[in-house]
Amino acid sequence: MFDVSEEPSAEEIFALLDDEYARAILAQTSIEPMSAKTLSDRCDASLPTIYRRTERLIDCDLLAEQTEIGERGHHYSVFEARLDSLTVEVDEGDISVSLDTGRAEDPADRFTDLWEGI
Repeated sequence: MFDVSEEPSAEEIFALLDDEYARAILAQTSIEPMSAKTLSDRCDASLPTIYRRTERLIDCDLLAEQTEIGERGHHYSVFEARLDSLTVEVDEGDISVSLDTGRAEDPADRFTDLWEGI
């Protein structure tokens, strides 16, 4: 993995997107936020596989994790794709990757969303 304060490298992004389960998770969560169980069913993958891939996707800022409260007060995580587009640029012997999440929320908006979800 990489230091959280650093952007993921092009190699890390390419390696992650080369994984069929990571791509399936991104595709499914671009439709709507989903729990790990739902992702396991939709992606035909085991729960441990889903959790490993979601962790890597979150580390690369391609996926967001949110806590939902169920009908009986139980908490569970849902995952939502953050990636709107990915641009690969090859220039003077260097390859760079730019991620566009298109979801620039400030902390106040995130707090409001959290508060309204309670």
